[in-house]
Amino acid sequence: MSEYVKNIVKKARKSSYKLANLPTKTKNKALRAMAKAIIDNKEYILKENNKDLVSARARNLKSSFIERLTLNDKRLKSMSISLKEVANLTDPIGENILTTRRPNGIALSKVRVPVGVVLIVYEARPNVTSDCTGLLFKTSNVGILRGGGNAKYSNKAIGRVLNQALKKSGIDFPAFFIVDKTSHEIVDQLLKESEYIDLVIPRGGEALIRKVTESSRIPVIKHYKGVCHIFVDSSADLKKALKICINAKAQRPSVCNAVETILVHKKIAFKFLPLLKKEADKALINMRIDSKGAKILPSLKRATKADWSAEYLDLIVSIKVVANLNEAIEHINTYGSHHTESILTKNSANANKFLKGVDSACCFVNISTRFSDGFEFGLGAEIGISTDKLHARGPMGLEELTTYKWVGRGTGQIRT
Repeated sequence: MSEYVKNIVKKARKSSYKLANLPTKTKNKALRAMAKAIIDNKEYILKENNKDLVSARARNLKSSFIERLTLNDKRLKSMSISLKEVANLTDPIGENILTTRRPNGIALSKVRVPVGVVLIVYEARPNVTSDCTGLLFKTSNVGILRGGGNAKYSNKAIGRVLNQALKKSGIDFPAFFIVDKTSHEIVDQLLKESEYIDLVIPRGGEALIRKVTESSRIPVIKHYKGVCHIFVDSSADLKKALKICINAKAQRPSVCNAVETILVHKKIAFKFLPLLKKEADKALINMRIDSKGAKILPSLKRATKADWSAEYLDLIVSIKVVANLNEAIEHINTYGSHHTESILTKNSANANKFLKGVDSACCFVNISTRFSDGFEFGLGAEIGISTDKLHARGPMGLEELTTYKWVGRGTGQIRT
């Protein structure tokens, strides 16, 4: 272990014991100070973000990548609002999940406590630095945040601003750590520190998630790619369906909850697909279509098997015509990433069958997949959207950043 990594993980463990005892009022005051600091220092943050953007453009990185990397007034405001929302949420730490009294008189409580030290490994989304710091701090977890090298100036600037706000709020110990060395070796070393780090949460592309999962000696909660689906049922309101499909793809195509495949019931395909193409053309969406759909829209590029499992993160969507609800469910469970799926239908029986049959973290009826989001769920923000089943699933908010301990109180009982 390098001296750099050793210094961080040992300090983080030491801080975790202090943070676990911090009163809720103190944490909320600090979170509001952090929210204010984001706005007060926006010119500095945007200047540093521009350094990352200039570098990204010079290397001709994809436009979708640059979109995720970009900060602006609107996004900084959203980051600030998220911190305020987290401050307003109920602190789960210390909550009694279960209280019971045994026949021998011992009172047992199952109490929420922090996980401890959490390593976040993420790519070029600077807002993650703020969102994760806020959620981890509220739940009394110390965060070690290692962002991608493409966002190094942005992440350091946000970390510096938030850290200064904490100090001004009277927090006299480091409550989070920004890893400013971006070599892969540093990540490899951190992933071996099971003595000091309790949990790893990777956020990013498939390659990053796979590497972290395979290399880590620490438990990992995966925030895997978002191959999200919408199924347009035969009974769907087509006018609403058009708006939902376009919103789910075009509102922000570079994020994990944007739709990547739209499944269309064969009974409405001849009517719906030309309407969808017309709206998609307006939104500059590139459609790829299967052989059945190509009979209706022959000018479109033909979808291949690789498209069904593709996370485009761009203005591209694949289209497949299906015979019925069962085929839609089978396709989603076969090619999806267990992230977010939505059915558009007026048939409540079909809606219920879809909700039961689809094996994904978030299953919706008649809404855009873009609502799969911690802020939209009322969580204030999110650490990410877990595609695992244990210990968290879907948007991870405060409760998902806790574990529990058993507390027993007695009057001198002994076991016989």
